[in-house]
Amino acid sequence: MDQRTDFLMLDSGCCFGEPRLKDPNYQDFFSFIDVYDLPGHDLSPYKCLVITGLIDQELLYKQKEQIRDFLDGGKVLVFSGNLFLPWLPGASAFVPKEIRNHSDYDVTIAKEHPIFAGVQTYDMTYNKGVAGFFARGHHPLPDGAEVLLTLPGGEPITYIDRNSTKGTILVHSGNDLFGYNHPGKSTGRIALQLTEWARKEYRQLQERGAYA
Repeated sequence: MDQRTDFLMLDSGCCFGEPRLKDPNYQDFFSFIDVYDLPGHDLSPYKCLVITGLIDQELLYKQKEQIRDFLDGGKVLVFSGNLFLPWLPGASAFVPKEIRNHSDYDVTIAKEHPIFAGVQTYDMTYNKGVAGFFARGHHPLPDGAEVLLTLPGGEPITYIDRNSTKGTILVHSGNDLFGYNHPGKSTGRIALQLTEWARKEYRQLQERGAYA
């Protein structure tokens, strides 16, 4: 079976997305399409849809039923970014964090989870000594969401939603979580662990038949 049907990433065409397109770590199990090819594209072969920030959300809003249909087939969607239009089921618009001190960006693990196993909160908060790259705000939670990471005020920056559709949605209010795959920092564990989690989540959805 072609593993490239495991994950489909929508390419925004932005220069920040180019590293993923060329990264050899993803060539065996990721497929990529231009986001403007999404309308009419058959999503049924894929297990997980990956959408990052800087995407055309006006187009995604027009395709919101296509996205819901994908999820209601018992699939997984991973979104990293800041929502400003209601195209993602259950999700609310991004709320930026009011910052008074760099410590306002400190990441806290709200619940131990395989995606962030072995990842140090300092490494999430700081990049080359600068805070704020990992998340600068949050999305208000849908009912029953599982919160994984928060900011100091308890704002949920990463959550899992298994209630808004018949699939599973992971929302992260920052940069592409699949981009954290480089050795040298504990955050380099995130991409592989996220990949393993998404595959397991898909299997569990299909075994439960919750989408039927």
